[in-house]
Amino acid sequence: MSAVDLFWIPLGAGGQSVRFNGKAYEAICARLARRPPLDLYHSALVVTSPGGRYTIESAPVRGEDGLARGVVGEGPVGSRRLGRLAIFRYELRCWPGGIIPDVAWAVDSPRRLSDDPDTAGTIVELASAAPTPVWGRDELSTGEMWNSNSFVAWLLERAGVDAAAVEPPPGGRAPGWQAGVVVARRGSVSSTTAARPRAPAAPASVGGLRRSR
Repeated sequence: MSAVDLFWIPLGAGGQSVRFNGKAYEAICARLARRPPLDLYHSALVVTSPGGRYTIESAPVRGEDGLARGVVGEGPVGSRRLGRLAIFRYELRCWPGGIIPDVAWAVDSPRRLSDDPDTAGTIVELASAAPTPVWGRDELSTGEMWNSNSFVAWLLERAGVDAAAVEPPPGGRAPGWQAGVVVARRGSVSSTTAARPRAPAAPASVGGLRRSR
């Protein structure tokens, strides 16, 4: 069976620092927009395709074992100059048999977006070709900063899923989502913002279950 499942993870789930900073950021945004503060969400996908089961998300770089967790590209955080340091870099993951670290905190999830095998396979193939502009900035002139939600929205939209119609849980918002939709609808991305292609490893099957190699 093929499936594209979306997970909404509260920003900062499992980490006090990120949660605090996220709430402070949203408080400022809400005040400027003259609206009540909303809950912020990070998105991730679990895609079951004819080639296996993959966890797809973007997160801070975590050590040097990138291939083990399906890393298919990296980009800078804050600025390209800061991105020379690993602590200021993010990675794109298309992890065969992988996990979403904070899935226990997911809200209104999983949300089935498609069960079409071609759509699922296309999302996996596109992961290594996603744009990797500076995280937290509007480098691609979309009117919104680029982040992990942008990556997920870009993949869905390019694979034929109407990402613009996908909404976060009630009372919440997903910063960066619209940026991914806008860039996907423009068509191809420039080579300067595209992730270096790196095919995800095939999943290993053990006892009917899949795990990463």
